[in-house]
Amino acid sequence: MPQGLNGAPRHVRHIYQSPKRQRRVEWGEDARCGRATRNRAMQDEQIFRVILVLGFAAIFPVGLYHRLKANAAKEKLDRREEGIFILLTLRPIAGVRTLGMLAYLIHPPWMAWSSVGLPLWLRWIGVLFGMAAATLLIVTFRTLGRNITDTVVTRARHELVTRGPYRWVRHPFYVAFGIATVADSLVTANWFLAATGAVTIALIVIRTRTEEEKLVDRFGDSYRRYMERTGRFIPRLKK
Repeated sequence: MPQGLNGAPRHVRHIYQSPKRQRRVEWGEDARCGRATRNRAMQDEQIFRVILVLGFAAIFPVGLYHRLKANAAKEKLDRREEGIFILLTLRPIAGVRTLGMLAYLIHPPWMAWSSVGLPLWLRWIGVLFGMAAATLLIVTFRTLGRNITDTVVTRARHELVTRGPYRWVRHPFYVAFGIATVADSLVTANWFLAATGAVTIALIVIRTRTEEEKLVDRFGDSYRRYMERTGRFIPRLKK
């Protein structure tokens, strides 16, 4: 064996290195692999963040336009009709979730404390769900028009809408929100957003009972017949 190993092949030099030096080499390789993995993860996170930003940028102006149009009459809608429990829980929890989502959109590491490990393919399925939710939401906004409210109380000139997605379900807005909640929970891979979204959906489902009571009071038999041929959130199967 030659005294110097500098001219020997790499695998030969590795065999004859001291154990201590071998460990340093292995640690260095592990560190490089770790940095490469972290860099890939950060790149993936930025891709999903950009997708969410573009999605919200597409939906927000549509929703804002229709809400401003619906509120042009400046009617005062009494949210106390929802009941004290819903009044004290629904909007605060939804607001906390919104803040969490904004934090992720601005700087994903701010929400890293509640992130979970999801495979990339599952997060991309979330993107597809988000596209479906955005489409349904935009169509519902356009169909409902000036009848949009954020509570259970109807407007003075409220119309019973049964066209568009309302032909199949009575609350397509809430269906879209539910799909969107699943979508952004998968895309962000975040248990906090999933949990607060699930609670928000549960509270909305509870509120729909009061909402439909108000609609029956307003439209009477017309709404009862509408309820008989449509599902609340899932299309009713024809007999």
